[in-house]
Amino acid sequence: MSYVVLARKYRPKNFAEMVGQEHVVQALGNALATQRLHHAYLFTGTRGVGKTTVSRILAKSLNCVGPDGQGGITAEPCGVCQACRDIDAGRFVDYTELDAASNRSVDEVQALLEQAVYKPVQGRFKVFMIDEVHMLTNTAFNAMLKTLEEPPEYLKFVLATTDPQKVPVTVLSRCLQFNLRPMAPDTVLEHLTRVLAAEEVPAEVAALRLLARAARGSMRDALSLTDQAIAFGNGQLQEATVRQMLGAVDSGHVWALIEALATGDGQTVVQTVDTLRFNGFSAVAALDDMTGALQRMAVVQAVPSLATATDPEQTEIARLAALLPPDATQLLYSLCLHGRAELGLAPDEYAGLTMVLLRLLAFRPPGVAGSATPPAPEKKTLNIESMVPVAPALTPAPAVQPAPARMATLAAAPPVVSAVAPAAWAPVPAPVVASPPFAAAPVPVASAPVVPSAPVPDAAARTADASGAADDGAERWYALVASLVQAGAITALVRELALQSQWVAAQGDTWYLRVAAESLMQPSTRDGLQKALQQAGHAVRLQLEQGPVSDSQARRQVAAGQARQRAAEDAAAQDPLVQALLRDFGGKMVPGSIQSV
Repeated sequence: MSYVVLARKYRPKNFAEMVGQEHVVQALGNALATQRLHHAYLFTGTRGVGKTTVSRILAKSLNCVGPDGQGGITAEPCGVCQACRDIDAGRFVDYTELDAASNRSVDEVQALLEQAVYKPVQGRFKVFMIDEVHMLTNTAFNAMLKTLEEPPEYLKFVLATTDPQKVPVTVLSRCLQFNLRPMAPDTVLEHLTRVLAAEEVPAEVAALRLLARAARGSMRDALSLTDQAIAFGNGQLQEATVRQMLGAVDSGHVWALIEALATGDGQTVVQTVDTLRFNGFSAVAALDDMTGALQRMAVVQAVPSLATATDPEQTEIARLAALLPPDATQLLYSLCLHGRAELGLAPDEYAGLTMVLLRLLAFRPPGVAGSATPPAPEKKTLNIESMVPVAPALTPAPAVQPAPARMATLAAAPPVVSAVAPAAWAPVPAPVVASPPFAAAPVPVASAPVVPSAPVPDAAARTADASGAADDGAERWYALVASLVQAGAITALVRELALQSQWVAAQGDTWYLRVAAESLMQPSTRDGLQKALQQAGHAVRLQLEQGPVSDSQARRQVAAGQARQRAAEDAAAQDPLVQALLRDFGGKMVPGSIQSV
């Protein structure tokens, strides 16, 4: 007798043998028991989850006559009567299977429907099963609509598809739809254990776990891979041989990669990738296994009670979960998931794998060991009390240029929050580069007072002169920023640093600014702004601190734009013609349709 593959030998013969589709079995079983039978069924789901199998079991349930030939419609077909045996063998004349992938035209469908006018020859019902029904043409679908909606009482339709989105809604509305779910790895593992026990094939649990994961929810794929693994292992299923057959990465390499990423050890990452290349392990499989491990780590971090004690890898998963904070785990998972699609674009998949893993190191969240994010600049605490107030001084400009229009003059003082004597801009030489005048005052905006980083005296002791100097210094800074931006002297991140910074104070030739975004505090960005200021005639050093910003040139620009927008909307609302249209024709102002120019 010829060998029968496991996927066919262990195909379920009744609903009790169905695995992982309890929701479908329960619905069909109750319908058969109460004989509340629909005339058309649609089974959807990925490959190998049992769509055709359910169709055949349903046909047997409808036509089973029992061992004594006296039975009726049942949810438990006997499997021994002539109808059951013929349906299992594929020779029951009243059960017709049509493969729509290769018989998709209207002619094939019409030939099938021509048989609908004849009553069953052997059984109780005729059953037309159309597999991959979404492959039918539009004309073929239209040809079957009328019969599908009102078939003879002895005719049942069973449709199956892996892509229900392509089935017309006119067909969907005529069918009872059941979605067969992909099977969980644990469900596949249990079934493989029973099958191999019946086959008397020795198997390691770790090997079966690899096969269950590789099946990706398809029981047919799991049994086919098991057949291949039995042949590859010469009648035995061992973890090493199954891993070699599947090209799966040794879990030790996965743990090593995740641990190296957690500790920022780039050398171990590169060496491990070289080991994968040498052993011929798939780069795609490496990322898949890492993604699975990171997902399990995230579960342990979020809900420790859901950890599976029977999983032999759970101890390693818990250890690695303790090495990474949850946000870093989520970041690594996302980058591994998206990096898998990039491997096909790389000239060498192992080079692509290396780049994905190194990217994980480069984008590590701040505060994680080995993070590539540079430390924030040291914050300087200002001794505000030691700053001697100096009256704002303007450097005379050449006669051809109005002195007030040059950005050589800048006076500054700490924010107006206390009785602190304001520091001031020191006199500076005239600018050496031409820039547009910034004599026009910036658009004033209301801003909350900024608390400096150093302790300050009681606000009641503040003098009017100190307040005026502080306001003047801030206004001159924002005017200088606007002038630099307008002149194109600063671009990219340097421009953003200038726009997003808030003036704090000046002490000697050091200017103190506050920014909210840590990404703008890079030394290179600060040096770029400092160089632009020096080229504009301000020989100063910039000192940055991170903190909340309540006033900046960017905020002023936004406020000015909002003010212009409100003015434009008010002007439109007060226009006599607009008011007449609203009054006479029942019109309304569409929000967002008015823009200031």
